[in-house]
Amino acid sequence: MAEDNRSTKRRQDEEADKLEQQTDAEQMFEDEEEEETAASLNMLDDNFTERLVDISDQDKFNTHNSKEYDESDIQVLEGLEAVRKRPGMYIGDTTSRGLHHLIYEIVANSVDEALAGRCSLIDVTLNRDGSVTVQDDGSGIPVGIHPKMGIPTVEVVHTVLHAGGKFGGGAYSVSGGLHGVGASVVNALSLWMDVQVRRDGKIYEISFERGKTTSPLHVIGTTEAGDTGTTTTFLPDHEIFPDIHFDFATMLTRYREMAFLNREVTINLIDDRPEETPIKEHLHYDGGIISFVEYLNAHRTALHEPVIYFASQVGDNFAEVAMQYNDSYVENIYSYANNICTTEGGTHLTGFKMALTKVMNDYARKYNYLGKNDKNFSGEDVREGLCAIISVKLTDPQFEGQTKTKLGNAEMQSIVQSVVTDKLADYLEENPGGAKIIMEKCLQANRARDAARKARDLTRRKTSLDTGTLPGKLTDCQSEDIGLSEVFIVEGDSAGGSAKGGRERKYQAILPLWGKMLNVERARTDKVYGNDKLSPIVMALGTGIGTDFDISKLRYGKIIIMADADVDGSHIRTLLLTFFYRHMKELVEKGHVYIACPPLYKVYQGKEEYYAYTDEDVNEIKSEHGWTNPSIQRYKGLGEMSSEQLWDTTMNPSTRRILQVTVEDAAQADAMMTLLMGEKVEPRRDFIQSNAKYANLDV
Repeated sequence: MAEDNRSTKRRQDEEADKLEQQTDAEQMFEDEEEEETAASLNMLDDNFTERLVDISDQDKFNTHNSKEYDESDIQVLEGLEAVRKRPGMYIGDTTSRGLHHLIYEIVANSVDEALAGRCSLIDVTLNRDGSVTVQDDGSGIPVGIHPKMGIPTVEVVHTVLHAGGKFGGGAYSVSGGLHGVGASVVNALSLWMDVQVRRDGKIYEISFERGKTTSPLHVIGTTEAGDTGTTTTFLPDHEIFPDIHFDFATMLTRYREMAFLNREVTINLIDDRPEETPIKEHLHYDGGIISFVEYLNAHRTALHEPVIYFASQVGDNFAEVAMQYNDSYVENIYSYANNICTTEGGTHLTGFKMALTKVMNDYARKYNYLGKNDKNFSGEDVREGLCAIISVKLTDPQFEGQTKTKLGNAEMQSIVQSVVTDKLADYLEENPGGAKIIMEKCLQANRARDAARKARDLTRRKTSLDTGTLPGKLTDCQSEDIGLSEVFIVEGDSAGGSAKGGRERKYQAILPLWGKMLNVERARTDKVYGNDKLSPIVMALGTGIGTDFDISKLRYGKIIIMADADVDGSHIRTLLLTFFYRHMKELVEKGHVYIACPPLYKVYQGKEEYYAYTDEDVNEIKSEHGWTNPSIQRYKGLGEMSSEQLWDTTMNPSTRRILQVTVEDAAQADAMMTLLMGEKVEPRRDFIQSNAKYANLDV
């Protein structure tokens, strides 16, 4: 009966499709020559050597605090009861991201000690039992009796929420937010925690289980003179976290970043879990954020040397900027406040952008790069190909939202704006050769932006009627509810035909692609608007691209890339993901982009048949049914499947497998895109040679 209903539905859909009278998409522009681009940035790349840069004429940030860190510095705000019930309120979520945030909270406390001038070395060790140990050479958490709570201060820090020395500014001039939250929250979400404090010539120890003290503070030994610090070991609670496995690569990315942001500290990242040789990464960069920019541009072609750097301290607030242009078409600007990556920007980033645009326009006017009748450079023009780090440190950071991703301190805008305005202008005047190259880069970006506008307007003029604004190849769905609707971007007309026949027309749209697709990593926006393979996607989704992007106009809640399960299909997926990430990044960040997972095999014997997505699935099917020699059909392309098969295996929401595309780390995502799709061959060849043993070869 189900098969009869399915066949009836297919015939009805085919008849409806005929009535829609879909036409082929119009060829809007001829394929244009691909542009040049930069190569990779990769936060996991160890092949990096710092350059020695003289910054003796710049302000140095003095966060050292001569006040002794003792019991009186620990302020208590509230209890710990709610943490285990609502962990997401304190660490964001209980996924891998939240799990790794536990380590970050402990390490951040050690970095705050470094900023206060009391710590220079932090060791982070992944132990074989699944626990993690963070050890520093700071002053050690105070162990005396807390004046308000009447128990050892180290116990207060680990059992009372918002108990820490970062609130009054006495012991710490700068900290990464309210890190008193960190130790207690990590303790509450751990199966067990052990803390050792080296202080006053003694070694103290205290132990906890799920936030409760199980072994009170006691002395376990003595130390040599001057040996101080804190060692924290904890095992995340499996009742809170579905997966308690720490990923070394994720940690390496985060703590390399932290080492760049804090030139005074050394972080040793150690993985003792391998049975043979432990893995160890030594992270220390004398150049600080200058080295950070060099690292990010390591495989790109820099347009000027050295990295431009300036810094300024006003009272207890400090701002530093490092920047360098390269020959790519994308901007990579990362902003930080007290070592926290402000992914949503804030006042410090606003100040930088305003000053950058003003200085570049003033210089262009002064030296006639822009004529009297020329319009000013836009912010987009002066940021094309720019890699920059903006790092500020301040005593009372105001972050908007619980996630601390947008800085709200108004004073930081004026501080950053002032230092960039003054010192970038000086750099351009003192380095006319570098200034000329930067001006030419801005002019090229300006012309390309104008060409993109003309291409966009031409595209719009070609579709004067509302009903004509959708590409002819698109088989649209009936629903306009993006909470329900989804569009399958399908490789090839034959597969598109099967998808049309198998879809649920109420909420599933089909957009087939054909021919060679543009690698947008090597092209500006005007080439995207003018590309007959990508413009139908832009038209179908409705959001526009680049600076025109407006997610409120998105027509489908899910954008599902459905390509063959072979090398060609992988290439198409990569090209599409590059396009979405470079020109519609918010679609990826908001979780709208998915990858369909069609089966590789049909395994059948007699009238029984099953679909397998991996070789392991095939073996499992054979084992479950006791089959020794079943028939196995390998699907090389989606077009080999009937409409019913495609629906059952790849399109039916109740049975299909789809992967959501997410961005865990923006710098790492950018690294992989430019590594795989950029112009330089050497970094890509090195990557392939290093990872060849992990390849899934289609042979």
